[in-house]
Amino acid sequence: MATFKVNVPVAQDTAEVKVEGTDSGDLPLGPNRFSLVVVDDSGNLSEPFILTVTVVDTDKPTAVLQVVNSDGKVLDPTVQSGQTFILSGAASQDKAPGTIKEYRFTLLDRA
Repeated sequence: MATFKVNVPVAQDTAEVKVEGTDSGDLPLGPNRFSLVVVDDSGNLSEPFILTVTVVDTDKPTAVLQVVNSDGKVLDPTVQSGQTFILSGAASQDKAPGTIKEYRFTLLDRA
């Protein structure tokens, strides 16, 4: 488990990090953006991959702007307020023979 602070990377050598909230409590309602940058064994950094996780209120409505494909399949994740979830960078890869040495997960500023 990691405590997230806005714009401060959580660096680790494993591909998954459990998100339970921030240093000030639960993630705020609405969209929360996370970034993943991976570092290979040569010290090269990937371009950031940005993921928006929408935290919804269980009592009042939550507006959600979605991205869908041509078949109407929703492509963005949604979680309940206070719900723990897992971010995974396991699909990240480096050109062989390189390997991923570090995963830097970052909760981004909502601006």
